[in-house]
Amino acid sequence: MALGGRVGAFVAAEGTGGTLAGTGSFLREQNEDIALVCPDPLGAAMWSWFTKNLEDLRVTTAYRIPDQEALSIIYQLRDEEGLFLGLSSGINVAGALRFARERRPGQTIVTVLCDSGAKYQSKIYNPRWLSAHGLDPRVRLTL
Repeated sequence: MALGGRVGAFVAAEGTGGTLAGTGSFLREQNEDIALVCPDPLGAAMWSWFTKNLEDLRVTTAYRIPDQEALSIIYQLRDEEGLFLGLSSGINVAGALRFARERRPGQTIVTVLCDSGAKYQSKIYNPRWLSAHGLDPRVRLTL
């Protein structure tokens, strides 16, 4: 393993639960103390209805991520790191940041940049759409 088994937490939005359950289960086999973190957007249908994929998974922490927070993160990552990401990736990074702030310093937290911004060009990368939905890509967070 590239990180020498030093992963303290894995963060993945629920979606259908496959990434969180599959990767989380594998990582727990390596280290039973690893934290599994599930960030999801406000209004996510899956939030109150965990799928069969997550039935036996012990999630450590779950967060609800507002659209503005995820949007700010993906715009910052685009502008500062050259990464063209979608909102699901922003939600994952937001969850990882929240978990990092709440826990001890120095741990290794892993997440997945699971989507590109290509399919979002007509919405979250469209200034008119953002304005109509009260979202501002200029809002910056302390990363």
